[in-house]
Amino acid sequence: MSPSSNGDSPLSATGTMTATSNAHLVRQFPLPNRDFSIEIPSPLLVASNGVHSLKSPTSLKSARTPSFSREGILGSAQKARNLSQSSENRPENVSNGLQKAPSDEGINPLKRRNTDAGVDYPRRRATIACEVCRSRKSRCDGTKPKCKLCTELGAECIYREPGIKLDAGDKLILERLNRIESLLQMNMVGHQSNGLALSHDSPNMSNGTGLSGDNLLMQNATGFTSVIPSGGLGTWSATSNNISTMPKVHTNAALHLLQWPMIRDLVARPYDPQILLQLEMAREPLHSLTKTPCVDLSNTNAYIEAYFERVNIWYACVNPYTWRSHYRIALSNGFREGPESCIVLLVLSLGQASLRGSISRIVPHEDPPGLQYFTAAWALLPGMMTSNSVLAAQCHLLAAAYLFYLVRPLEAWNLLCTTSTKLQLLLMTPNRVPTDQRELSERIYWNALLFESDLLAELDLPHSGVVAFEENVGLPCGFEGDEQEAVGRDELWYFLAEIALRRLLNRVSQLIYSKDSMASTTSLEPVVAELDFQLTQWYENLPLPLQFPFTRAMLPDPVQTVLRLRFFACRTIIYRPYILAVLDNEQAILDPAVRDSCTKCLEASIRQLEHILAHHAGHMPYLWQGALSIVSQTLLVMGATMSPSLNGILCGLVPRREMIDQIINDVVMEIERYSVLSPSLSLSAEIVKEAEVRRRTFLSG
Repeated sequence: MSPSSNGDSPLSATGTMTATSNAHLVRQFPLPNRDFSIEIPSPLLVASNGVHSLKSPTSLKSARTPSFSREGILGSAQKARNLSQSSENRPENVSNGLQKAPSDEGINPLKRRNTDAGVDYPRRRATIACEVCRSRKSRCDGTKPKCKLCTELGAECIYREPGIKLDAGDKLILERLNRIESLLQMNMVGHQSNGLALSHDSPNMSNGTGLSGDNLLMQNATGFTSVIPSGGLGTWSATSNNISTMPKVHTNAALHLLQWPMIRDLVARPYDPQILLQLEMAREPLHSLTKTPCVDLSNTNAYIEAYFERVNIWYACVNPYTWRSHYRIALSNGFREGPESCIVLLVLSLGQASLRGSISRIVPHEDPPGLQYFTAAWALLPGMMTSNSVLAAQCHLLAAAYLFYLVRPLEAWNLLCTTSTKLQLLLMTPNRVPTDQRELSERIYWNALLFESDLLAELDLPHSGVVAFEENVGLPCGFEGDEQEAVGRDELWYFLAEIALRRLLNRVSQLIYSKDSMASTTSLEPVVAELDFQLTQWYENLPLPLQFPFTRAMLPDPVQTVLRLRFFACRTIIYRPYILAVLDNEQAILDPAVRDSCTKCLEASIRQLEHILAHHAGHMPYLWQGALSIVSQTLLVMGATMSPSLNGILCGLVPRREMIDQIINDVVMEIERYSVLSPSLSLSAEIVKEAEVRRRTFLSG
């Protein structure tokens, strides 16, 4: 099924741009110096045979083999450790977003075409490949003193002498030497640049050794080994070479669109992008948390069942095999002490909340469901605050999850920071985590990283530093235990898919929105094409139960619904710079590549907004984040209706012109319902409401 209403396949996102033969005739339209930038260091953007490909600056950490097949979900989840695949993994009919003539490549366009069939002349191949090409498994042209690839990378080209073979010990020594050299290079580059410093990685860094340049191995005489970020515990370095993390400074937040041409005319006054954070900081705390907790345990079985059916699929952080043991311990303690009591109470609070649907539909001033259990768990959190166990970290994560449900993002962030600190202490030395809790610690880690990234996408918050351990944490594989003891299924598919997609979203922020600098629409093409190609790969590698159809109808499956909305959100921000280019200069639409990219962006925005109630499927974990995503896409569509060329594209995406006005009106009404949940959402509701009034006045005048 295709992501496009006209039947195009997802791959067409990277395959319908202007032909390179006409590239010199296309005018480069500069983009205003305020909202995004594209900064590709030389080791990343590599030209090979005229085709650009993005090379990863980070190491590829091999994950442990799970107890079930993950090729479906993370066929590219391990690839999510890297920026992209090399050009030799790219389908040959797609190059920089350029569509080549179709060929007989079979039904799988992602497989490389075998062009050697029927050729009776020998292939030219270097007799001896250099070390760089050998490590990258790339074809070396054998040119001396430097082959073509090493010349483009600026790397040292070393040819192995004929007859010399390296054993495992020699290779290990060379890898260690290369690693030391890479660390020195990165430190030198970091001192020479104030921006994002990326080194020319030596081959072992590309192949993955479990260490990045920001980590140091420390070992004492007893053989004790720890992995510590070079900046220290809880630090965040602007010179990190991991571009799958949120940048320190970016312009991807929803309110940044209020600085765009046309869109800024929809509001009466300029808004500081920091206003949402200021409103949340000034928010009154939850008064109910000071009351004496009163817990009703008469219906716990229903809430436990609801948690494992409706909630654990989003977080995957409670082991269904050890649940009965936790509950027995909590019961023996009267739910008054210990991490087990805290975990059980938080599971009950989330389970009860899940039975009431979206919190946006609960009567104002009524206590939200689950609050009594959360209040009882809150009384136990001070004891967990001073404990540095995996279970203490789990308590804080589950408490943050309930605060996300209550649409209290800043309070949730505070608990995530505590979770992050505990995880960093545990992960500094692998043997600090008990073997039977290692899987749980990995799931807590990825939850903390995912939700911190979601918050950093909209709020200018300090980075916790937990991302520094990312290369040393495995991907979840599945809990182990007695099936007869399990109280629910161990659902991992969505969680793994979300890890891969969140990392892709972070790469988009890093490569397109990280700093203010000039860029042209033409310079964006290879980057946008690569990012959209990765998004297509993500979708195509989902297991069949998760692969959502691209029909225009609402989906009955909440997991597919959330994944489809996240897909279109990602696609929108990939192509959004082209909308800015046209709003700034209407003539930019004359470039067919710009027009095609604007169409993709607006279509993805409409697909996010046309069934606004579909967002309720993800309100348990994502209401606040999803609401701001809705606001940003709505402002984008509003601005597009005020541009003659973009409005023409919009009208071609819906059956009737009036549908655009109806979609915007539905969004305004829905966001108005959220306004009582959070001061930041209240302001967002005021902004879209005022913007719609001004838009209609503009169009009628």
